Amino acid sequence: MGQVCDFFCQDGVIREIRPPDGAVQVIGSSDHWVIPGLIDLQVNGYKGIDFCSESLTPEQVEAASLALAEAGVVAFCPTIITNSVEAIEASLCAIAEACARGGAAQERILGVHLEGPYISPLDGPRGTHPRAHVRHPDWDEFSRWQEVSGGCIRIVTLAPELPGALEFIARARRTGVVVAIGHHAASREQINAAVAAGAVMSTHLGNGAHSQLPRHPNYIWEQLANDGLMAGIIVDGHHLPPSVVKTFFRAKGVDRLILVSDVVWLAGLTPGKYRFVEQEVELRDDNSVRLTSTPFLAGSALKLIDAVSNIQLYADASLADAVRMSVTNPAQLLNATGRGHLTLNGRADLLLLRPRLNGGFVLDATVIGGQIAYQNGQEM
Repeated sequence: MGQVCDFFCQDGVIREIRPPDGAVQVIGSSDHWVIPGLIDLQVNGYKGIDFCSESLTPEQVEAASLALAEAGVVAFCPTIITNSVEAIEASLCAIAEACARGGAAQERILGVHLEGPYISPLDGPRGTHPRAHVRHPDWDEFSRWQEVSGGCIRIVTLAPELPGALEFIARARRTGVVVAIGHHAASREQINAAVAAGAVMSTHLGNGAHSQLPRHPNYIWEQLANDGLMAGIIVDGHHLPPSVVKTFFRAKGVDRLILVSDVVWLAGLTPGKYRFVEQEVELRDDNSVRLTSTPFLAGSALKLIDAVSNIQLYADASLADAVRMSVTNPAQLLNATGRGHLTLNGRADLLLLRPRLNGGFVLDATVIGGQIAYQNGQEM
């Protein structure tokens, strides 16, 4: 990082990286920063499209895949939360069909993140997941979903304290599925046992938890201290206070944190009141999603590119650190070959950032596979 270079892209890959000579310039200038495109492991929906909807269509999946370029996202995991069997299967089928048709969905979707239904039934840890559909891990059910989806489930989040969870974790890891723990109230021993069985990540650490916990021990401290767990965090200034983000960054370190958006379908829409999870919620001007007339969060509207800026502000992280947490680490977690780096003959997935005089930056362009996917406020 920090070098002035020209990137020459052809056939979707970076063919040449060299000092600028002024011979060719398509987009950007020497005033822009160039970083790899972002990878978001937790996207529940975007711009009115809900990946958890039983009426989800392949066309909607494609539209959301295209729209996420404005958030700097070049690859992502559509996320399906706790729901009925029918709704989960419908979502999986729509996503699988969209990928099978080619286009942006095929290019940009790395696999589905199944967040639930195998989570804690307790208020607090359960979050906004519907209690009626929470249940214990069921390998036969999960295998059926994996078959229905054509093997597209890449991440599963569950509560490790549930009956059958450890056996489920071990079996999932043997099939190549990444197992995360989240929406749980596990003890130190249960967390350690989950890691020993194959769990490698904490889903949105610090959220999906009780509002009050014992000073120590508690399951947030235990996950922070466990070097076998990477941790996803939502850095929007609402889900975690800046001081908590800074503490998590120092405790886990840059190699064990992953920035996620956890956006719901309200993200990218005009601020106002909406119906969400059978309740009235407000998408506010500060980009928070809250139950109407309350301080309680009901989801995220964070663009991942803003998390890159926020982590630098909140935790004194460098841009290189932010790239590590939003690109390199998620690519490595999913073993996403060819993703996460700007290298010669590598995929031409990159972002052009224009620094602001007062700090931070503006996303001026998203390039995916060598093609401009977003530029100057327009989807391409």
